Amino acid sequence: RTGTTNSNPANSRRMMLSLVLSMLTANPVDIGSAEFFAILTKTGISRTGTTTISGGDIGVSPAAASYITGFGLTMSASNQHSSASDFDGSAFAADYTSPTPSFMTTAIGDMETAYTDAASRALERDDNLNVKSGLIAGETFSPGVYAFDTDIYLADAAEITFSGDADSIFIIKTTGSLIVGKGANFILNGALAKNIIWQVAGSVSAGTTSHLEGIFLIKTKAVFMTGSSINGRLLAQTAVTLDATAVVAPVVAA
Repeated sequence: RTGTTNSNPANSRRMMLSLVLSMLTANPVDIGSAEFFAILTKTGISRTGTTTISGGDIGVSPAAASYITGFGLTMSASNQHSSASDFDGSAFAADYTSPTPSFMTTAIGDMETAYTDAASRALERDDNLNVKSGLIAGETFSPGVYAFDTDIYLADAAEITFSGDADSIFIIKTTGSLIVGKGANFILNGALAKNIIWQVAGSVSAGTTSHLEGIFLIKTKAVFMTGSSINGRLLAQTAVTLDATAVVAPVVAA
């Protein structure tokens, strides 16, 4: 027959599902110039053991370079940045030669703006509030905004999964701290670390041999214990401490 339209109920359901999912997808959190850093803090970065950092720079501001410890930094000829033999980026600090201080002030400001943005994001679903009362072992997160008014705790050797695709955005915010037990693991099922935003009003603690994924916007400090690892960024408003930790930052789009 001429003029026939496709009224297949299955197609209609798929179209409706796609529309609903698109409405529930959170918008990205813009971290601005902080995206150039694997680790960015206001008060200090310290490391012990065989800690490796790749894919990004490290920086402190308003703290001076003396608050970056354990790296054996070598100053560049310009005095604008320094380097070390065992990480592939550069180190920046507020007391380096201009224009570094201005660059660092901007990066810290962008980090703080991103933290405020993530904290302000509204829930799209009521059941994304206080998932499992913060005891998230075994949870599979789908794209969206999640909020906790308690600490988030992942038990020893437990796993959580982020299920989505390369465009899926996850925003997980807490008024407490994030505590990840020894040997615990974050698993990506199609999702990308750069699109998983953690806004943590307290601190982040990563137990021995644990593995984390995401961009961490932290109001206070982050402590990564022996043998821990992260694919993502640590953007902390106080300090970051690493002990034999592997940090791999997401590639910055050209």
